[in-house]
Order: sequence, then C-alpha cells, then structure tokens
Amino acid sequence: MIIVMKPGAKKESIQNIINIIEGKGLTAHISDGKEVTIIGVVGDKTRLQDQNLEIAEDVDKIVPVTESYKLANKKFHPEPSVIKVGNAVIGGDELIIMSGPCAVESRSQLLETAHAIKKAGAQILRGGAYKPRTSPYAFQGLEEEGLKFMKEAREETGLAVVCEVTSLAAIEAAVNYVDMLQIGARNMQNFYLLKEAGKTGLPVLLKRGLSATIDEWLNASEYIIAEGNPNVVLCERGIRTFETATRNTLDISAVPVIKDKSHLPIIVDPSHATGVRKYVKPLAMCAVAAGADGLMIEAHPNPAIALSDGPQSLTFPQLEELCAELRPLASIMGKKF
Repeated sequence: MIIVMKPGAKKESIQNIINIIEGKGLTAHISDGKEVTIIGVVGDKTRLQDQNLEIAEDVDKIVPVTESYKLANKKFHPEPSVIKVGNAVIGGDELIIMSGPCAVESRSQLLETAHAIKKAGAQILRGGAYKPRTSPYAFQGLEEEGLKFMKEAREETGLAVVCEVTSLAAIEAAVNYVDMLQIGARNMQNFYLLKEAGKTGLPVLLKRGLSATIDEWLNASEYIIAEGNPNVVLCERGIRTFETATRNTLDISAVPVIKDKSHLPIIVDPSHATGVRKYVKPLAMCAVAAGADGLMIEAHPNPAIALSDGPQSLTFPQLEELCAELRPLASIMGKKF
C-alpha cells in the first residue's frame, strides 16, 4: 500500500510514519513529488492493521496497491524515473539511440561502428560480448576481449557502452568495462541473475521475455530494484506469437501501458522484433510516436558478413537516414534529438 501525505506535510509527521512502518519490520519507500510526499510500504501490510495510520497527523489517504510489483509501480513513484548512463540520460527530454552490432567481432569492427553511430546521432554503443544463441554451434562472442574493445571505443568516442551479461562470471567481468548491463530476453526470469545485476549498482537494461506478460516483466524489474538499484530501463523487443512474417511481434502497446503502470523508462528494439532490415525504420518511427524514451537499433559495417543477425542490421548510411527522419518526429513528441 501507499500512504499519501498532505501537501506541505511536516518532516516530523513523515518521519513518524516511517518509524511506524520500519518498527513493524517493513520497508518504507519515499517518493518526494512536486506537491506531496508518498510513502510506499513494502512487506506484509497486515502488520499495520492496528496502527490507524489514516488518522495520523498530515496523512491524506491510504491507497492499496494490488499489483505484485511495488517498487516499479507508478503508484509508489509517480514521477518518471530518469536514468543516467555514462553521458546519456534515459527517460528525460532527450530521445536516446543505442546502436551497434549484435556481436562484437573484432576491435576494428567495433571502433568503426562506434564512430559511425556517433556521427549518426546515437549516444550509446551496444555490442554483444556474450552471445546466448539458439544453436550451441553459433558464434558465442569474444567475452572479456570484446569488453575490452567496448571500453576502448568508449574512451575514443565518449559514447556510453552497454553489453548483455549471461552469468555471474560475465557480470563480474563486465562491471570493469561497461556503463550499463543488459539482461536479454532469454534471461528475463533468471531471478538469480537479476539479483546479481541489481547488486552492481550499474544501470540495467531489462529486455522483455519471449512470451512474458507486462506484469511478469515488471515483476522481473522488481528483483533488480529490490537489491537497492533503481536504475532500470525496460526494453520491448517483440514477443512470440503465431505470426511468422517477422521474427517476433513488436508490441507497440507496451509503451503506453508501461508509461501508465510504471515510472521506469522504456525503449524499443525494432531490430530484434522484426529480424528484417526494411521493417526497422517504420517500427522505430511508431515506437517514438507511441512515447518511447529511446530505441535500440542494430548497425554493422557490412551486414552481409555479420557473425550474428546480419539480416536485421542497418548499414551506416541507413542509420544516418533513420536518425535524420526521427528528429522532427522526436520534436513533435517533446524529445530533443
């Protein structure tokens, strides 16, 4: 449940409510809004039944929270969260573009890509050093060597860098090189991995699972936030349906639904959603029009020879063209780009 304090509530009154909550072995989550302070209660609220908080000084009202996710809930945190990743800010007034290859293949490939995406307007370089693949015989990534290339690209271009992690060992290595950890769709409900990512304190990009509902997705984010790490960005990347014309079905409706249910920023990945290069641009435009805080767009120096996901990767000129067409649309949606 949440406890809504009256406008102008005294600090002493707010602290009194916090003391009562914590005295019952529960956790108080404070959200200081522009007008009122909201105190979220995490834990078994039945422990407060004998406290009559409704009549406590400066309490306006008590609102039950029926959803199982609490810390990710907009009721707990009415103001949109803004997440800083290196020099980029996600969830603010700027449209964020994450771009780069599906897999880090070599130093030259990554550095060339980093310079090209920065020229196009991207603020964050993405690249896979650990590649969970459907086939065990497919390219699995360069692992720590790839992370070293990402760090070098950051130092050379100033771009923030994000990389997917697939295990505790990958997390322990990645924290030394990247600005943001990515939890891929296959690991969205790997709760141990979510907790470990949360413990790092680094921003976490959480992709929606292949067949996950939005509530399941938000509950997954709760595992990260519950570790004391509020820096979570959600990524809609398509879900599995009966349709076979595209790799997945991009759920554009997830953007306004997340905005309604949660304070967390949301970006959209039309590359993995479609698996088809020519569909990336129109769906990227749709995502921005729906209110997404950013996009993840795969780009490669030569998609024809990419070791992973070449058919969905844009060439550098195509990325520049897309970014140019996004700028007026972003402005209409109140985003700088």
